[in-house]
Amino acid sequence: MIKLLDILNEGVYDPGIFKAVFTAGGPGSGKSYTASNLFGMPTNIPTVSAQGLKGVNTDTALETLLKKSGLGTDIQKMGPDKYAQAMLMRAKAKKQVGAAMKSYINGKLGLLIDGTGHNANKISIKKKGLEKLGYDCFMVFVNTTLEVALERNANRERVLPADIVKTYWSDCQKNLGKFQSMFGASSMLIVDNSTYKEFPAQVKKAANEFVSRPIKNPVAKAWIKKELELKKS
Repeated sequence: MIKLLDILNEGVYDPGIFKAVFTAGGPGSGKSYTASNLFGMPTNIPTVSAQGLKGVNTDTALETLLKKSGLGTDIQKMGPDKYAQAMLMRAKAKKQVGAAMKSYINGKLGLLIDGTGHNANKISIKKKGLEKLGYDCFMVFVNTTLEVALERNANRERVLPADIVKTYWSDCQKNLGKFQSMFGASSMLIVDNSTYKEFPAQVKKAANEFVSRPIKNPVAKAWIKKELELKKS
């Protein structure tokens, strides 16, 4: 039998509420595999994870637009005209994802934000903004060798120029220390994804504990308290 208090608490104590997970890793690092393995995010259409985190991924939105347009997803082989069209679609994809993320935040929903991590300042700004709104933030840094990243990029559907892969990989490595200072040891995981294999149990446990642990942010705690008081009145 469903209890009245359970109905009142539904949503307020959802495991994903007010949680934001950032993934960082260059092209070919295997962030989609990592999101699936650690959080149960579907790899085909990463919309919502098994733990209630909403996927925020511009690359996925771009691939969908490119396929619908008939341009194909191999940007590296596009001529000037098709490349220009692809860049317009990238701008459209960013706009779509930005609108979706705004909607998720308005609903206090959990977020799984995919990114390369090549620009630490952008992540810092986004993290601070989410924290002001009540979110607890966490990062999963997906590490791999440059050789593996280049090989995976060459073999995937949406191939990027090798020099871009090298630049982003190098930037990510340089930013690792910044991310460690930014998130802290208790809110960051560094995973080695040089080979697609099951992550160790302790890594999965750390990821699951972040999503399921009580919210720490005082802004979120105050909001939850107010919501529960309103529901009881």
